[in-house]
Amino acid sequence: MSNVKTGVIGLGALGAPMARHLAGCGLLSGVWNRTTAKADSLALELDTVTAGSPAELADLSDVLLICVSADEDLRQVIAQSGPGLQEGMVVVDTSTVSPAVTKELAEQLVEIGVGWVDAPVSGGVEGAINGRLSAMVGGDFANFSRVLPVLEAFSASVTHMGPVGYGQATKAVNQVMVGGIAEAVCEGLALGEKLNLPSERLLGVLTAGAADSWFLRYRGKTMLEDRFEPGFKQALLLKDLKIVQKLARDLNMNMQTVDLAIRDYSALVAAGDGDNDTSGLIKAKRVQAGGA
Repeated sequence: MSNVKTGVIGLGALGAPMARHLAGCGLLSGVWNRTTAKADSLALELDTVTAGSPAELADLSDVLLICVSADEDLRQVIAQSGPGLQEGMVVVDTSTVSPAVTKELAEQLVEIGVGWVDAPVSGGVEGAINGRLSAMVGGDFANFSRVLPVLEAFSASVTHMGPVGYGQATKAVNQVMVGGIAEAVCEGLALGEKLNLPSERLLGVLTAGAADSWFLRYRGKTMLEDRFEPGFKQALLLKDLKIVQKLARDLNMNMQTVDLAIRDYSALVAAGDGDNDTSGLIKAKRVQAGGA
């Protein structure tokens, strides 16, 4: 199925680069976005079509790849796609949503012979642009195999984790660590500022040792310069962390790092910083350290 026709729904910071990579591999059948102008612009760039609706795009495609922001967005897109979904198709959801919603929608589609693969990704905007995302995948292995060329078009790593829902469950683990690393890095750099350490030399030392991380390496310099362009929006990480928090409660787990990150990002989003990169957390850490 290496010539699978793939329609892309959701052309945001990750969806648009994914569509570009699919077009480069000859796999793109068309695009759809709630903002039509964005879809039209990308379609012109990629010499493809803008579908008039999700259902129309589904009708043009073997695989429907979805990249939206939240549970309700995904539900709406699936409902709108319904008339165009055909037996034998596979829906690939690269959004980050709750495992429960994933299973609910997958069960609806299996009744009409449509497969479901949950394939949330990690790697940020840079990973999407460079085709270096890490995809964590849940779904029937046959469906996974069918859509593997699609996922490989924009991913450096594609891992089948298990049945439907396992991709989203893996992403929940990923986001615990993303939130926790951000807490530690931002708090540490706020301490460095408080101690008047030279920032460039500090970053050089930290990235050369055990404290190194993707977040420190790619966001350390910009956060110390008070530049917080996405990146990965604070509001989206907050949404993801709340998914994790509900999972933890359902499992009767105490996850203090997640609770702390939710507290900090909730305050930042309430203050109007929701569209800033997650590295904007350093603003909260500076306040907590008694700074500006």
